[in-house]
Amino acid sequence: MESLANAVWLTLGLTVLGGYLLGSIPFGLIATRLGGAGDIRKIGSGNIGATNVLRSGRKDLALITLLGDGGKGAVAVLLARWLTHGSDVVVALAGASAFVGHLFPIWLKFKGGKGVATFFGVLLAASWPVGVLAGATWLLMAYFLRYSSLSALAAAAMAPLFAFMTDRPYAIIGLSAFMAVLIFIRHHQNISRLLKGEEPKIGAKKAAAAAEPEGK
Repeated sequence: MESLANAVWLTLGLTVLGGYLLGSIPFGLIATRLGGAGDIRKIGSGNIGATNVLRSGRKDLALITLLGDGGKGAVAVLLARWLTHGSDVVVALAGASAFVGHLFPIWLKFKGGKGVATFFGVLLAASWPVGVLAGATWLLMAYFLRYSSLSALAAAAMAPLFAFMTDRPYAIIGLSAFMAVLIFIRHHQNISRLLKGEEPKIGAKKAAAAAEPEGK
């Protein structure tokens, strides 16, 4: 019995630590450096996410960053599901760990991105209906209102509701809510600019985008 309990705790520890370390991989920084675009932390807002990588003028690197940031969240969840044969609690913990890893990566002195791509990667792997509905929310908001940050906030806010409406396990609902709260916290400067009418829209000129405060 004791050996079984130890195995459970070992598996839990590995999935949580593994999820965090996976989430900490800074694909934006790696892509821009290897792609010859320099240090993404010195471009635009200084953020390591795909939106800021796009400000470098390299759509290919932005796509790599988007796929990498989303993929690492999905891989963390899928590995946890495989190791535990589908435990919702462990899957949720692994997804949350990967998400936190992206926001606070150990490799970059805990200064990471805002987590939107990782949020979608985690959701799609943990519960694809919730991920699809949240993604559709982002697309609709982005199409009609043209604000990337507002689209992300709307998708994050709706994710827990989508999880509840689709009768997902409580662990997945909690995971969705946890990530939503952190996304709102990480977007506090965007929220302030939205309220002031100063947030740049999707497709705005690079000069306007580059004028955003550092450390966004």
